[in-house]
Amino acid sequence: MATQDENAEPVKIGDLNSYSRRVYTVVKVVSKTEPREVTSRIDQSAHRVAEALVGDETGSIYLTLWDDTIDEVKEEQVLNIKNAYVNLFRGSMRLNLGRFGSYELAEESPFEEVNLDNNLSSKQFETRRRSDSGGFGDRGRGYGGRSRRRY
Repeated sequence: MATQDENAEPVKIGDLNSYSRRVYTVVKVVSKTEPREVTSRIDQSAHRVAEALVGDETGSIYLTLWDDTIDEVKEEQVLNIKNAYVNLFRGSMRLNLGRFGSYELAEESPFEEVNLDNNLSSKQFETRRRSDSGGFGDRGRGYGGRSRRRY
């Protein structure tokens, strides 16, 4: 499991899954996309977003970068990422810093090369819409899903 304490050994990218939380890892930035403008669904404010392909010797994944972080993160940098999480964006895994995550520049890379062959973001996952998992569906009509009575 890729959930860790800050003092634990960093998790390897190849060990991440779509439910990974509290991720501590060391990655190298391979490339970065051009920023694009997006509008917040919450308050309609404008933001910039880009993605950096990051990885280690076990795999690679896209790291979502927002606003000022886009300008701070550069190709070839080694980042010590703390308290990140993984989510699915359009069916593929993304590593996110979110509100509570952070990163700092690492002095040197603990690995030789980034494994681009195992790109976790290139794999497609089924995403369930909220309406698919709620309601009555095919589980019966409002009986709480119990199949037998208990006395």
